[in-house]
Amino acid sequence: MPPKDDEHRADASGNGRLARAPLVTRRDHEEPSQFLPENLLREARRQKGLAHGQVPPICVLDPDGDIAAHLRARGAAACSPNWACYHTALWELSHAGLEIGIVDRAVGAPFAVLVAEQLFVSGCRLLISLTSAGQIVASGPTPYFVLIDRALRDEGTSYHYLPAAPFAAAPPDLLALADSALAGCGEPVYRGASWTTDAPFRETASTIASRRDEGILAVEMEAAALYAFAAARARPVLCLAHVTNQLARVERDFEKGEHNGAEAALRVVAAIARAWLDRADSRPASAANPAAARVG
Repeated sequence: MPPKDDEHRADASGNGRLARAPLVTRRDHEEPSQFLPENLLREARRQKGLAHGQVPPICVLDPDGDIAAHLRARGAAACSPNWACYHTALWELSHAGLEIGIVDRAVGAPFAVLVAEQLFVSGCRLLISLTSAGQIVASGPTPYFVLIDRALRDEGTSYHYLPAAPFAAAPPDLLALADSALAGCGEPVYRGASWTTDAPFRETASTIASRRDEGILAVEMEAAALYAFAAARARPVLCLAHVTNQLARVERDFEKGEHNGAEAALRVVAAIARAWLDRADSRPASAANPAAARVG
């Protein structure tokens, strides 16, 4: 007879002991996946009748879609003919002498990493995520930017890429490069930790207070998963939060500024992209190590 105690008893939904929860017990992080992004794109190209092509070397995730919308309204961005993703469009533009691709509306950790995996096998060499975020610790009057140096893993996707640990961290070399590049970009930028959640409407007072005590600056929905992906796949990914709100607890919240913050966001992206390209042009490609550090 099986044990009857609560630890071993399963209910009608199949729930058993907590230790069997797959996110915390997964041990196959070094094992290759059977489902590969390049194979998915191969079939997408076949079905859509698309030739194989490359996306721009620098790509941006724009979850809110405000950057892409602003550029499209100006006629400054065109839909990429080479992007075969089933779920998104990629908008290409030339900005300040840079060739950039933007994927908008990829909200949340699973969607962001789904797109990131496909971008890097399509020619992307640097991925910048710039997401709207809620203020936890005030760094200044909103809106402002936070260069995320580590993200609290309060979502599920990161645990499929790295073993369980509280934080996923940004690549130190990219952080140093961005610190220097953003110092003269003309926008307010702070550096610190974020809290990545996949349940924004479960941001309770007690949890917010706990995060504030931990010194976390902002809450967003993608960074921890993107940094875990970056570490596991050795890909250069940098995440920034555009802190625009106090979780709608005050009137007239969520204001990003002129053009919904798009021009300010582009200045931040361009500063990082230009510095990264300057460095990449001056050193062998193999010398860049995009692997993110693991923080326990």
